[in-house]
Amino acid sequence: MDLNKTILIIGATGQLGQSIKAIQSGYKHYQLTYITRKDCDLASVDSINRFFTNRQFKVIINCAAYTAVDKAESEADLAGLINQQAVQRLAEIAKQQEAIFIHLSTDYVFNGESFEPYKEADLTNPQGVYGQTKLNGEQAVQEINPRGLIIRTSWVYSEYGHNFVKTMLKLGRERDELKVIFDQIGTPTYALDLAKAILTIVSHPSLEQQHSNFRLYHYSNEGVCSWYDFAKTIFELSGISCQLKPIETKDYPTAAKRPHYSLLNKAQIKQSFDLKIPYWKDSLQQCLNNLNN
Repeated sequence: MDLNKTILIIGATGQLGQSIKAIQSGYKHYQLTYITRKDCDLASVDSINRFFTNRQFKVIINCAAYTAVDKAESEADLAGLINQQAVQRLAEIAKQQEAIFIHLSTDYVFNGESFEPYKEADLTNPQGVYGQTKLNGEQAVQEINPRGLIIRTSWVYSEYGHNFVKTMLKLGRERDELKVIFDQIGTPTYALDLAKAILTIVSHPSLEQQHSNFRLYHYSNEGVCSWYDFAKTIFELSGISCQLKPIETKDYPTAAKRPHYSLLNKAQIKQSFDLKIPYWKDSLQQCLNNLNN
């Protein structure tokens, strides 16, 4: 096996892991290995160490995370183990193996009070446990400084697992009326588009040229909407007649505070890797087509 072609995907059953698997046939020159919690439990450094004993990869992509935003408020220790401690260990292993390390992060590292799209260098200020543990993970990686990059993303959905699109499709067909928040603004990210971007980046010459300074990028689809706009478009494209009522965040209290504004500026990732990012409505249509087939 050519080690230069080996890629490890951590988080095989998540939305991004499954999306990478769905497009892997277009990247036959790579040997992709997918692992789940059974293979490597990110809540245990011992489990991580055991997995990497006598195993080596050219690229390590960490798609796994503790993502239960509200539950994290009462499970801070577990969220910290997975989002910070495990990430730190993976970065150390990547550096030892001289592997490229790609780690996924989130718009929740910001407080959501901006009025213009967040750039990579903007001040972070998480408002909850989830965002704080993800930021701690980012900082651990940057201190260790393996070769590679962090990609912050937002509002991820796909054909797989639990997500806003699938929830809206289910509820929209079951109910006559739904209330959806209209004062949180961001951009949906179709996991299949993100998967393509990651595999494009892996094979891009500018990534190979980098031997220091772990880089940070933002990625979401193009455009902007509220959760209400997102739901309305899902219903329109799916022919669902459920009535939508816009409500404010204060009318739908949650354990964790959500960012009111989480638009990400994607200029750097587009320029660095020659990426063309699809518009969110076009990608939503593609996802809905796949779900209906």
